[in-house]
Order: sequence, then C-alpha cells, then structure tokens
Amino acid sequence: MFEQVVDPVGGSLALSALVAAIPLLTLFVLLGALKLKAWLAGVISLAVAVVLAIVAFRMPVGQTLLSASEGAAFGFFPILWVVINAIWVYNLTVATGHFDVLRRSFEKVSPDQRIQAIIIAFCFGALLEALAGFGTPVAISVVMLMALGFQPLKAAVVALIANTAPVAFGALATPIITLATVTSGVSDDARLTVDTLGAMAGRQTPILAAFVPLVLVYVVDGKRGLRDTWREALVGGVSFGIAQFVAANYISVPLTDIIAALVAAAAVVAVVRMRTAAYEPVTAAMVGGGAGGTAAAGSGGSGARGGVGATAGEQLGDAPGDQAPRDPHAPATGAGDVPVLADTRAEVVKAYAPYGIIIAIFSLANLGPIKSALAQPPFTTSFAWPGLNVFAAGSDTELASTTYNFNWFPAAGTLMIFAGLLTMLALRVSPARGLKAYIDTYRELKWAILTVMAVLALAYVLNQSGMTSHLGRILAETGGFFAFLSPILGWIGVAVTGSDTSANALFGALQVQAATNAGLDPVLLAAANSSGGVMGKMVSPQNLAIAAAAVGMAGREGELFRKVFGWSILLLLLMCLIVVLQATPVLGWMVPAPVGG
Repeated sequence: MFEQVVDPVGGSLALSALVAAIPLLTLFVLLGALKLKAWLAGVISLAVAVVLAIVAFRMPVGQTLLSASEGAAFGFFPILWVVINAIWVYNLTVATGHFDVLRRSFEKVSPDQRIQAIIIAFCFGALLEALAGFGTPVAISVVMLMALGFQPLKAAVVALIANTAPVAFGALATPIITLATVTSGVSDDARLTVDTLGAMAGRQTPILAAFVPLVLVYVVDGKRGLRDTWREALVGGVSFGIAQFVAANYISVPLTDIIAALVAAAAVVAVVRMRTAAYEPVTAAMVGGGAGGTAAAGSGGSGARGGVGATAGEQLGDAPGDQAPRDPHAPATGAGDVPVLADTRAEVVKAYAPYGIIIAIFSLANLGPIKSALAQPPFTTSFAWPGLNVFAAGSDTELASTTYNFNWFPAAGTLMIFAGLLTMLALRVSPARGLKAYIDTYRELKWAILTVMAVLALAYVLNQSGMTSHLGRILAETGGFFAFLSPILGWIGVAVTGSDTSANALFGALQVQAATNAGLDPVLLAAANSSGGVMGKMVSPQNLAIAAAAVGMAGREGELFRKVFGWSILLLLLMCLIVVLQATPVLGWMVPAPVGG
C-alpha cells in the first residue's frame, strides 16, 4: 500500500516539482539533444523515474515496479494491440498488390498535383492515421506522392503537414483512449471519459482541419495554387472538419477519422468532377519536375528507400540518380517500359474492400445494444492490478488508474483482427501467407513496441507516485494563462516523443491537475493537450526520419525540419487561440457541461 506524500522534497512544492520534472527532462534531452533511439531514451527515463519515485517520493519499491508493470501492460493492450493489427491489415494489401491498385485509382481522379496532395496526403493520409497512426500515414503518403511525380522534398513536406488534423483520433482514437485512462485517476470529474474527451477534441481539431488543405496547395504551387484550387481545398477541409465534429460527438469516437476522411475525399472528388475544365491542372513538369513513375509504392509501413529519382535541383543523399519528369497523361509503365493494363473494376473493389470491412465491423460494434452487450462480462472485465494499492494524499479511495480494464473482445485491436481475417478472404490470402505477414508485422514494430511500453510505464510511475500532481500544482500557479500554455505542453510532448498517445500519457494527468488547481475546465485542457499535440507531429524526430528515409534524404532531416517548423508554430498558435477562447465565455459554450450542470 502507498499513500502519496505531499511536498516530499524538503517540504517544498517548488523543490518537489523540480525533482518530478527530472524524468521528463531526461526524456527530452536524450531524444532531442543526444538523439538517442526512442526505445533507449524511454527505458532510461523510466529507470530515472523509478529511482526518484522510490528515493524522493517515498513510494515502496514493490509498488513502484507494479505501477510500471501496469503501465507497460496498458501500453501493449489496448494501445499497441490496435497499431499492430491495423498495420497487419495494411501489409496484407501490400503483399497482394492491391495497395498499388488503390494508388492508381487515386491517380485517375485528377492529374493535378494540388488535388492529389489533398486527396492522398490529407484524405487518404487521414484514413491511414485512423487505422494505424504512429508514422504510417507519412511513410505511405510520401511514396504515393512521389509515384505520382512529386519532387521528393515537396512530397515529404506535404505529407508531414497533412498529418496533423486527424492525429488526435489516430489509431482508432488511441490517444483519446489513453487520455481518458490517465486522467480519470486524478480527478473525480465524471466527464473524463473517452466519449466526452473525444467530443471536446472534436470541437477543436475540426477548426484546424479547415485550414490544412489550403496550406497544402500553397506548399505545392504557391499563390497560384490558392487562386486555382481554393475551392477544392476549402471543401476538403471544411467537410473533413464537419464530419470529424459530427462523428466525435454523435456517432463514434474511434470511427471519427475514418468517417471524416471518406466524407472529405468524396466531397473533393465531387468538386473536381464539377470543375474539371475550369482550370489547367498543375502537373509534375509545371512545378519543377519530380520522380519517375517507378516508385516502390508498396514498400511497407516504414516507407520505401531510394527507388525514386531526384530532380537536378534536389541532390538526395542516397537517391539512385536523376530521371526525367513523367508525363501525367502517359500510361503507367512497369519494368522495361511495358504499359501496365488498366485495373479491372473487380480489382479496384478488392483494393477498397479492407477499408469497407473495417468500417462495417466497427459500425456494428458501436451500435447501442451490441456496444452495451460487449461492455459486460465475459467480453469485458475490470480488475484491480494485483498487489498495487495507491491512494491520493489524505484519501481513503484507491486511484482509479490502479484498475485495469480488459475489454478483450470489443477492443479496437481485436476488431481489427476480425477485419484482417475477412480481408484475407476478400483478397484470397492463404492462412500461411497471412500468418507470415502477421509475424513480419511484429518484427517490423519490435522497437516501436518497446518504446510505447516504456513510455506508458514511465507515465504510470509519474502519475501514481505523485510526481504529476506536483507538476500540475506548480503550473496551476500561472492561473488563467495556463489555458494558453496547455496546447503548447501537448506540442512539446508530441515533438519529443513523436506520438500524441505518448504525450497524452505523459501530460494528460498533469493538464487535469493544473486545470483543477487553476479553476479551469479539466476536460477542456485535457483535450487541448491532444489537440495541441497534433502540430508537434510534423517536427518530431521520428516523423522527420520516416519522411526523410522514404524520399532518400536520410541524414538530412534538418532540411525537412526547416521547411515545416514555421507551419507547425503557426497552426499551434491558432490552436492556442481556440483553447483560450473556449476557456472564456466567447467560446465557452463549446465545452461539454459538467454532469448535472
């Protein structure tokens, strides 16, 4: 048993908060300054947190280790359980060649690179973020854009900027699920649930979404891009935002980005077909040339390396050489410049089938009666983590975070397995081939698995030892100004860890503690941590490394950073303004009312 100690270091809040910040500072320095691998930085920071919890915050050794073990278990299930199985489904489409069919179907919508940036990087990237997250959208979008003729550097920048608005609901709302779990244990506010936090985030990120496609067409083609395609960009952003708001508040939090991505894509395609003859499409040659049509578009979740030529103006570190710009109206070619036959309607349907299957399964699982039934034993069970007994200072009630919710059947990862099995049937994948793809997925993600489990173990030790509450108390002394700082804190978390899920695990409880002490709404600032964090995605070392590797710029991540940093800060300030206004009567009506309020 352990009861958290108030101001354990010298009886001082300032000293206690300073010591509590050491594990986080360690993580930031190891990742940002020393550039250690994420898994190693996570493990070292966890070790530092364990030592300080025992020595400085007087948490018994056994309780500290049990706390870390619960965090690591939560990191694997349900968080990694979603990611692993979602990427497995994607790998099935790559192994059968149907991902290439999907890419070619996108190309037929429009030869205009500005439209392709919206449809592929923003809409399809959002769908990939919804299903897998953790860098997958950037890796895949970059390769697809290069296959359509984008310059490597421009493709990387477009993919990084596009991977913002959907991040808070990525991997079937894993960041929101994590946020609800870590915040419910530090406050008795009944609104700190997946549904309410998802609804609040769904009243913040949709505003951001309206601007992202406009930024994309500007990056692709400057002022001319805005002048020619502002309608498509605005329709894509606004339709995505509206769908994201509706889905997060009234349909299903895990399905939010899937619905928003499909609605936005359909809206953009509809506008493009109405305006086909209204302007001259901007192709690869008109914006400076690009890669040839031989990109390895199906290279897997970690992105293709090489395989794409650079233009004369972009000498890449390990690109195989220059190639002439591809004529966007010429037929696609394969090895030996042999024209590739057009995909049949049946093959196109198969290429889209996995996503239709996923939507159908998750829609059924979220129907009221089915959802209620699956939330009961034996499909879902909750139990106190064995041997772990942690109480807040002066309280006789155990922290809610010591209870582990094991919803083995309705968990998003389990539903993804069912979707994968049906995908195998639809794509005619043999059991042996499907099993090999599943094993390969674990091998591909082995370091990501260790990283996430270490970061979640770190978060649980910080929260249950009392370190987070002391950081929250010291930040609360900034008063109402903390509403402005809240999204910035989330941005820092994602910029360092590369994951909105990890940032929510690290800072979610801190946001709630600080909000409560400062007299601000805890739901607003908890959601702001996730919504503000999404802009940190494009400058995180992990995402920059993924994008750089995919375009053959390994070792030149600094160039990408300089291209996207300004956009990251500009969009972050927009989110800070939104949150500040939501903390006042101006937009305060957007915050869900307290239960019984």
